[in-house]
Amino acid sequence: MAQGIFEGLKVIDCASFIAAPSAATALSDFGADVIKIEPPGAGDPVRNLPKLPGYPISPHNYAWMLEGRNKKSLALDLSKPEGHEVVRRLVAEADVFITNFPPGVRKKLGVTYKDLAPLNDQLIYASFSGYGETGAEADKPGFDSNAWWARSGLMDLVRETNETTPARSMPGMGDHPCAMSLYAGIVTALYQRERTGKGTQVMSNLMANGIWSNGIYAQAALCGATFQQRQPRHRALNAVTNHYKCSDGRWIILSLLNEEKQWPTFVKVIDREDLAADPRFETKMARHNHSAELITILDDVFVKRPLAEWRKVLDGNGLIFGVVGIAADIPDDPQMRETEAVVPFSDSDLRTINTPIFIEGAKKVPPRMAPDVGQHSDEVLGAAGFTAAEIAKMRAAGIIA
Repeated sequence: MAQGIFEGLKVIDCASFIAAPSAATALSDFGADVIKIEPPGAGDPVRNLPKLPGYPISPHNYAWMLEGRNKKSLALDLSKPEGHEVVRRLVAEADVFITNFPPGVRKKLGVTYKDLAPLNDQLIYASFSGYGETGAEADKPGFDSNAWWARSGLMDLVRETNETTPARSMPGMGDHPCAMSLYAGIVTALYQRERTGKGTQVMSNLMANGIWSNGIYAQAALCGATFQQRQPRHRALNAVTNHYKCSDGRWIILSLLNEEKQWPTFVKVIDREDLAADPRFETKMARHNHSAELITILDDVFVKRPLAEWRKVLDGNGLIFGVVGIAADIPDDPQMRETEAVVPFSDSDLRTINTPIFIEGAKKVPPRMAPDVGQHSDEVLGAAGFTAAEIAKMRAAGIIA
């Protein structure tokens, strides 16, 4: 039985943390054979993420389960000449090499594109960085919290007002969208290789993805636009694109952009048809001019029922709204389950988050639990042609684990 679109594709994940390794995870979901190279001992630092202060407490290593699934772990000391030789042997037979080492570190370890491309002219070399690979900040390390979230303006813009403290991002919040950019670059390069027979280098970075995510306002800035003072929720400029608190403390957000059509339906289903005849709210312009007054009224409306009841009231009437979800909703969300946004592991009774790409007629590989550090070292090296004696020698020297 076929094991996915990328069955037979050999990928080396020589990266750490989230963005770049998640691109390899996306390839693995469609059947690619991914070898995860990580340092002996502690392995990829993302394994230790749940141990940091403030993270959810669980007996399961949920960060590694997500980022490391489907992969084969090779614990390899890249700083040693023998470790470098192992990489060269693997690259010679690989289709894709993924790294997020800063340019200076790649050069030191001998894993730059110029180092590896001569070994395999069909190699797709995918590199990911914080701030790009040229310019004064090329070697500057970065996480999505600073290079994607903060640098792009998003951290500032999501504040309720200019006086509100800037909001922190969630772990991996920028990394996972960035992974999809790197994945797209890799797949584009594979398509080019199909046409030319030659590999190439693919590049992406957190900063560029950040301003792409903040594209509307970033483009406004590039056009010299004048930015308006942000208003707090109770003085938002449009009451029907605002969020409201329900009686159970949960929140709901309205997105009634087609007001002329949706306003009559909205006031009817919330049992406030009197608002349609109120001169302050009869027209779109009037509602905007009296937005603060309408928000006060709707606050009183929504706080009378719990979220579950409001969902029933608003659903099926052509009204666009959303639940302000909380993490605790996810395990029991039927829509996430039915659309396979959340899927079961094939070798565990736990579930995981699917990559958000679906292709008609192309089944993804059932996800496998993430490996222990070096779990597949012998298997990977044996497949690459190393003898049992060579493997034992490297293990004794601490080159592999």
